[in-house]
Amino acid sequence: MDRRVGPTIDRERAALMITGAHAVIFTGDADAFRTFLSNTLGFASVDAGGGWLIFALPPAELAAHPTDDAGHHELYLMCDDVHATVDELERKGVRFSRPISDEGFGLLTAIELPGGGELGLYEPRHPIPSQPTA
Repeated sequence: MDRRVGPTIDRERAALMITGAHAVIFTGDADAFRTFLSNTLGFASVDAGGGWLIFALPPAELAAHPTDDAGHHELYLMCDDVHATVDELERKGVRFSRPISDEGFGLLTAIELPGGGELGLYEPRHPIPSQPTA
């Protein structure tokens, strides 16, 4: 049975099965990271109980890439202009762990996270599924 969403599967039915995505970032300083998400990036949140904040994200997309290892996951924030976004975030005190590089699919950098680790940031140069193509 073909489970791919495409001409053989009703897209409306498929859309009802999955209603969203929930991403989790593990960090050594969750409070500082929550403050970063709220105050620096301006993401709205709800209290899921006991002060456990869940943040709203902009529209998302999901890609599957081949690998020779056991597999892993990555999370990137997307922006329309990575240079302007980096400039704005640096004015807010954000540090970046990598310079902006052209990866073909887009311009890529990474934000240093409070508590350690990094979060990718990129300006895509590919069609975006949530935006109509011209």
